[in-house]
Amino acid sequence: RFLARPLWGVVSYGGDTSSSTPDENADQKNDTAIKSASSQILNSVSAGGGSPVDAEATSAFVGAANSPVQATTTLKRSSPFGTTENPAEESTSSLSVATNPQKNAEAIETSPENKDEAKTNEQIPAERKKGPLKILFLSSDTGGGHRASAEALANQFQRLFPGTTYDLMDIWTDIDSSWPYNTIKDTYKSFSATPWKWATLYHVSNTALYSKFVDVHSYYMNEEMIREKMETYNPDVVVSVHPTMNYVPLFSIRKISDKLQRDIPFFTVVTDFGSGHSTWFNKDVDKMYLASEPIKQIAQNRGGVPDEKIVMSGLPIRYDFAAQADAMVDRTTQQGKAHQTKIREQLNIDTNKKMILVMGGGEGVGSLSDIVNEVYAKLRTQGVDATICVVCGRNEELKADLDTRCWDTVVSQSLQSYESLKSRFFTKVLTLHAHRSRRIQLALDRAAAKAAKGNDVADIPGNVDVIPLGFVKNMAEYMVAADILVSKAGPGTIAEAAAVGLPIMVTSYLPGQEAGNVDIVLNGGFGDFCVDPETIGLEVACWLQDSHLLEDMSQKARKVGHPHAAEEIALDIGKTTHQWMEQNELK
Repeated sequence: RFLARPLWGVVSYGGDTSSSTPDENADQKNDTAIKSASSQILNSVSAGGGSPVDAEATSAFVGAANSPVQATTTLKRSSPFGTTENPAEESTSSLSVATNPQKNAEAIETSPENKDEAKTNEQIPAERKKGPLKILFLSSDTGGGHRASAEALANQFQRLFPGTTYDLMDIWTDIDSSWPYNTIKDTYKSFSATPWKWATLYHVSNTALYSKFVDVHSYYMNEEMIREKMETYNPDVVVSVHPTMNYVPLFSIRKISDKLQRDIPFFTVVTDFGSGHSTWFNKDVDKMYLASEPIKQIAQNRGGVPDEKIVMSGLPIRYDFAAQADAMVDRTTQQGKAHQTKIREQLNIDTNKKMILVMGGGEGVGSLSDIVNEVYAKLRTQGVDATICVVCGRNEELKADLDTRCWDTVVSQSLQSYESLKSRFFTKVLTLHAHRSRRIQLALDRAAAKAAKGNDVADIPGNVDVIPLGFVKNMAEYMVAADILVSKAGPGTIAEAAAVGLPIMVTSYLPGQEAGNVDIVLNGGFGDFCVDPETIGLEVACWLQDSHLLEDMSQKARKVGHPHAAEEIALDIGKTTHQWMEQNELK
């Protein structure tokens, strides 16, 4: 047995502090009926098109042209370590499953004007009648994104398969696990607060040798306890939404299946968007649901996951976003603008001004205060009327400070250090794998030319309001009401914004898994990346003064968005699980 402890330990490699929250009452919020068939969803997303798409912007990120369910295939299971009892023994598993393509279900149009009527007329696909399921989600509270994805999926399982129950298990903290596995949450909180520490840990651990050592070490130290705990849930299916929970738990569920003489499928839903840690990708899971082509390449190159096990589904987000996306369709059309106006009225936001939504994650962290100051000052000096909604999360101190801040002083201090666009060097290449879109670059060039002539300070200051918010539960409505989102590069946040066609200014990212999310935004042409608060303010002001640019970015965001991903994933997992259950009954 391995008695040595690795220096860096094992921590969670996910960690989007997403705007998503548990969704128990989503049914009461829905404005429209479900559109479950992927082909109908994709047609809806691509409808209402407008400006041409730049050459840099492609639809390759979220599998926009791919059905979320693969063709019929027979998958033969193998043990995650090539064994059934011990990593050193020969595999004897011969379990298999037939996977059928998802049938298209007819979408039912309902009026978004009457929520009660929409709920009454809502039709759920016939597949839901196959019976309830007992689902075990594997996750950890290392950032809000993992739990949010599990809750989004759970909500869809309960809608599609009435009577379904679910549990959420953290395999490292729900048992008396050994060090360092029992310190995952604390390690994540400590290291993610210091980017260079997190980057070091992430890249040191993101190697084949290290990953294999951790797999074997954690198996010998914790597998029996994990198996005993998993068995108490007696699940019909196991769904992992966390990178550190795809090897030992898979081994455990195979042992439980052998003991109970019934097959229990194991699925992985990768909750990272543009890049992911190698521990996500175990080729022996029954299916793996991915959000983008870059993630697919990593899964195949690093994990050896075969095509027939990969489903390009998009990132699972709350059903609120699907309902809003269906009601608005395209924010650049008259229908979309009318829906945005209605939502703004419901939120008591001025309908005659532009709206910027500023977020710093669920905890309200980051240089949020400085960013708000500079955005406010630049909008005022350039004569842009706007409302700035600031999501402070649990940061009550920031919320109180924004409520009492003297904004005239903010503008005065900003003018003393003011640098106009004419003195800014906007480099087009922002990361190793992505660059600013041509359309955004042209807008910045025009703004810089205007500044060079001394026309970047308006004669009449802009009328700007700041509305500090606490922990927001109706984030879908706020994203619909906004014209621009200013946020960190969390995968869930980007997926939510793209689902409702919202342009994004990315202000920071966690080194490692979130770096690829910046590339998704840049290569998709629906946003930019900047860390300097003053430059963020200047560019946001530039965007708001170019309506054609905002419309173009919105169209490109919708090409990346996949608002019905959670529904499609739940339906596919549910159908496959029922096939297994029927097979078990024949034994």
